[in-house]
Amino acid sequence: MIPASTLSRVWEEARRIGLSPEQQLSPLAGRPYDLRHACATLLLNSGVPPKEAARRLGHSVDVLWKVYAGCMDGDEERINRLIERALAA
Repeated sequence: MIPASTLSRVWEEARRIGLSPEQQLSPLAGRPYDLRHACATLLLNSGVPPKEAARRLGHSVDVLWKVYAGCMDGDEERINRLIERALAA
């Protein structure tokens, strides 16, 4: 078992090494679990089918949409292009 205090110290050091000073002041990767959210957002925004994204994250499509659907907000132009491409095919 690794004590929580040790994990916190190592995580803070990793953030110090890996993030810019501005990013360090933000909530970006504030906890190791935040990397899971980043992965889910990356999968969905890169076009991975929801069923596959959910499988890789270890939960159902229902949970995927409940937790992560908002990550796709503001992406209307790209989504419209995808729809237009599908309709043209």
